[in-house]
Amino acid sequence: MPPPSGRPRRAILGTILAGSALLAGVAAAHYAAPLPDGAVARPARQFGLPFAGAPGPDSWLLGQGYGNTTGAYRQRRSTYGNLQGIHAGLDFSAPCGTPVRAIGDGVVAEVDGPHGSPPHNVVINHAGNLSSLYGHLRVRSSLRVGQTVKRGQVIGESGDSQFTCVSAPHLHLELRDRSHQRFFNPLPYIAADWDSLALAGNFGRGYEYDLDAPRRWQTPDTQPEARRGGALLNEFRRPWPPAPGGAR
Repeated sequence: MPPPSGRPRRAILGTILAGSALLAGVAAAHYAAPLPDGAVARPARQFGLPFAGAPGPDSWLLGQGYGNTTGAYRQRRSTYGNLQGIHAGLDFSAPCGTPVRAIGDGVVAEVDGPHGSPPHNVVINHAGNLSSLYGHLRVRSSLRVGQTVKRGQVIGESGDSQFTCVSAPHLHLELRDRSHQRFFNPLPYIAADWDSLALAGNFGRGYEYDLDAPRRWQTPDTQPEARRGGALLNEFRRPWPPAPGGAR
């Protein structure tokens, strides 16, 4: 197709090359080695919540927590098998269409990238080689890759993982290293009253017991980091509760 009139071919070629370089960078990130601890910002409550306003039954609540949840345990060999068997993010219950906000200043890295959490997702890169993923968005975000966003800026609308807006309406939020190989517990990174948030809302936020070490990974702030493709962390010899119908 010929270039549109009034726009030099050199400019168009530059745009294509820049876009190709950006896509190559994104693809490389998905297959890059995990970043070492020294290259990743330590948790310092440097981020905010992805929703504005007070939590409540008509606004938003903390649903499933990060980590060794009973829900993830039941699907540790399927849905969460590539994430060492744990729920690698936070689920916030919210009515479809609730504005989702950037948890920190950053640059849009991907819109509807290859990170699951359908039907739509957004990835934002932050300082300290951290990336936040916002999943199960209702519609494709209007953001552009490379666009700068500020903390608290609306970046999309919450949706439903079952695409119905009545089955499981929630936002899935993950915090990763920039290589997308390491998954961190967002709690120590996000300034919030987690003790109060943990009191309300519920869809499987309880934690699976390992009766050989029953106190391990039983609180929201003691959940382990996950690495993509690593061995299952919760293949317990004596689990409790047992998974209905066996492990999947």
